[in-house]
Amino acid sequence: MPQPKHAMEIFQLLDKSNCRECGEKTCLAFAGAVFQGKRKIADCPKLEREIIERFSGGDHDQNNVFQEGADYLEELKSKVAGADLAEAAKKVGAKFSGGKLTLKVLGKDFRVDTRGNLSADIHINPWVAVPFLSYVLYGKGLPVSGNWVSFRELKDGQERYALFQKRCEQAMKRVADTYTDLFDDLVHIFSGKQVEKQFKSDISVVLHPLPAVPIMICYWLPEDGLKSSLNVFFDETADKNLDVGSVFSLGVGLAQMFGKLALRHGFPEAVST
Repeated sequence: MPQPKHAMEIFQLLDKSNCRECGEKTCLAFAGAVFQGKRKIADCPKLEREIIERFSGGDHDQNNVFQEGADYLEELKSKVAGADLAEAAKKVGAKFSGGKLTLKVLGKDFRVDTRGNLSADIHINPWVAVPFLSYVLYGKGLPVSGNWVSFRELKDGQERYALFQKRCEQAMKRVADTYTDLFDDLVHIFSGKQVEKQFKSDISVVLHPLPAVPIMICYWLPEDGLKSSLNVFFDETADKNLDVGSVFSLGVGLAQMFGKLALRHGFPEAVST
């Protein structure tokens, strides 16, 4: 599809519901922001994938790795094949032996060899493979600071926080509201750690999808007429050790994984929209 000549061409693609789920007040305001290059058409949660691809003309955006993970994954694999994995391992605190770099993903070994081939003790999905390779190639290897921030406080996180909130935090909350054993399973299945309550939450669990990119999930139970709530926090160094698109991918991927876990335990309502 040719680039739009004005914002109204973009507006015609939208459902015009003014749902505000993208973070803008109206669909027209969103269309204007897209036309000016301040937002991406994929930030609209109600657009069909076909429309997004047709509008974008097939361009690949590194920060949209969750939707286009498979293509970006192949690109990263080729870059890894030309990288010095031994040196990369030193930088990110991984092990390098037998031509393979190995580090822990959710407590399980995840590997890449000098040809870019991946192997792991868990199922290899683009939502975790892309951040893994991005972490190896571009991560600065900064130590975790212990200071927790929300996704919107990370570099370039504000503009896509509305989408992150919908696809990660709200999706996780639906699971937590219904699947009462969720947090116990996160600890036992995914090598999580229940920590002292943070931000006055009722439950706080820390996961390590990557060694220097911990994720803390805080859950507040319903109380005194208030609904339950759930927020996801990252160490303030996350946007130095990983690009924000990959951070987004990890959060949304985890939410989907929790939903599948709930389904296996007989809670289909936990993943309903």
